[in-house]
Amino acid sequence: MALTASGCVVVHGEREVLPATTRAEAAKALQQFTTSYNNADKAYDSSLDADHTTGALADIDGARLKAGHANNPDGNPNHTPLKLTDAKFTIPKKAGWPRWFLADTAGNKGGAARWLLVFTRGGLDEPWEVAYLTLVAPGDVPAFKTDKDGWAEAVPANSAGLAVPPGELSKDYTTYLKSGGDGFAAGAHTSAWRAHRAKDTSRPGLATQYIDEPMNSGDYAPLALRTKDGGALVFFTTRHYEKQTAHSGTSVPPPNKDVLALTTGEIKQSLTMEFVSNEVALDPRRGGKVSVLGRIQGLTSAQGG
Repeated sequence: MALTASGCVVVHGEREVLPATTRAEAAKALQQFTTSYNNADKAYDSSLDADHTTGALADIDGARLKAGHANNPDGNPNHTPLKLTDAKFTIPKKAGWPRWFLADTAGNKGGAARWLLVFTRGGLDEPWEVAYLTLVAPGDVPAFKTDKDGWAEAVPANSAGLAVPPGELSKDYTTYLKSGGDGFAAGAHTSAWRAHRAKDTSRPGLATQYIDEPMNSGDYAPLALRTKDGGALVFFTTRHYEKQTAHSGTSVPPPNKDVLALTTGEIKQSLTMEFVSNEVALDPRRGGKVSVLGRIQGLTSAQGG
């Protein structure tokens, strides 16, 4: 009792630095996820993959399945099974929970893009769940720092020496989307997205407002791997609101049926849409610019007014 109370007992290796899993178990987790994801997509039933998704992916995919079920109660008429092949696993050694790993795969959807899936779990008795799913160009996946046994290094959220500590990346990204700045490299998910938004806000008869919020805690916590060049590949989450307000005498353009399925209230003069987005970024050493390599965003709810 005295040993337990003083915190000297180690249970299940919580204090020991260990690989998050074996490569064989990682491959099994990927197979289990793919099977459950396909079952849920075919039936438009989020309960079928609820044990294998969490965080941003659970929000994005759960809302997609909810809308799909509302419009097609008998299931997905356009279901094509997702096939993930050529899997490369990057498994960090770390102490404590959650433990996690990255699967870098080819997919039969999304063209030549690589599918990056981050699996996480909070204990030995919990299933592996995918918290992040992003697609990136094949040449954009960096080389990771590994030890002599091939295990990778997890980068702490407060890690110094990077352009942005991983724990602050969500906040800095949402600040950039609002105000700009020079901390992020130009690209589709940074400068081009800001330009697209600026164009949207000037549409005749319709005012569009954007609010961006960081998401940092719990299942939305950022996860980062050390790259060979001393930087990090960081997965993080953000929340975005887009409010469309029609000018007097006009109405908001009618949204599509999937948006309507997630909308509460009557759409008269305004429509406020809530999105969850998961991003993957290259975070270089201090002094460099962060490059956002991929982003998958999904509508999670909407409110008419």
